[in-house]
Amino acid sequence: MKINIAYNEKIPEYLETLKKVESELEKHNTEYKSFDIAELSAFGDFTIALGGDGTILRTARFYSDTKIPVLGINLGRLGFLSHSEDIGYIIDSILNGNYYSEERLMLASGSFLALNDFVIKGCNQSRSSKFYLEINDDVVCNYIADGIIISTPTGSTAYGLSAGGPVLHPALDSIVIVPICPHTLNARPLVVPAKEQIAVKTSDMLLSVSIDGYDTIKCIDKITITASDKKAVLAFLNERQFYPVLRNSLHWGVMPKKSV
Repeated sequence: MKINIAYNEKIPEYLETLKKVESELEKHNTEYKSFDIAELSAFGDFTIALGGDGTILRTARFYSDTKIPVLGINLGRLGFLSHSEDIGYIIDSILNGNYYSEERLMLASGSFLALNDFVIKGCNQSRSSKFYLEINDDVVCNYIADGIIISTPTGSTAYGLSAGGPVLHPALDSIVIVPICPHTLNARPLVVPAKEQIAVKTSDMLLSVSIDGYDTIKCIDKITITASDKKAVLAFLNERQFYPVLRNSLHWGVMPKKSV
């Protein structure tokens, strides 16, 4: 097995963890190459990503072309897509094949890919805008809102959740549409099949679109989003399951501790 190591040099802890990962791979005489996320390369047949969920999103999008699995080691906050176990244990599990891979739905708009979401706002983000939502060229509704989130099931636990959207199991083949701070009580999130074509435009200004919180499309009058033909491939250790992660990372349904 040849291993790619992707790291984010903007995270202060990356260097110490990178050295530990490289040292463990050398103990096992495993060939590897390390890349900053700005300079990724398709060298190996498995990838370890060091960083927060944003690092993993960018790495998984890149390796979706070759379907190379990506396993994250958490150096961020939530770590919803990554692991925080002992480095030696993680490397042993990978080299012994004690992991499983999941294909995750991605969204596309032109050449842009999103594993989490497209976040659509007006170019003047200091005020609300009137957004028009179309699905398969049919007008669905309009929102006076701060923006609209078009999310994958993977991204449903990210910005969409904070904006009041539902949590979707990552195996579902669906897209979530969530208005951000709509100026009405009857605007609710919408879950649609992944085969649908979604378009958003606005009447009073141009759009600014953020993709996975990283890339930005600025000043366009309309964006069309569909499910991508490419799938991100995420790897997890055998004992990692969605529901325990939901409970432990997001404290889902956990009663608050009593104050002393």
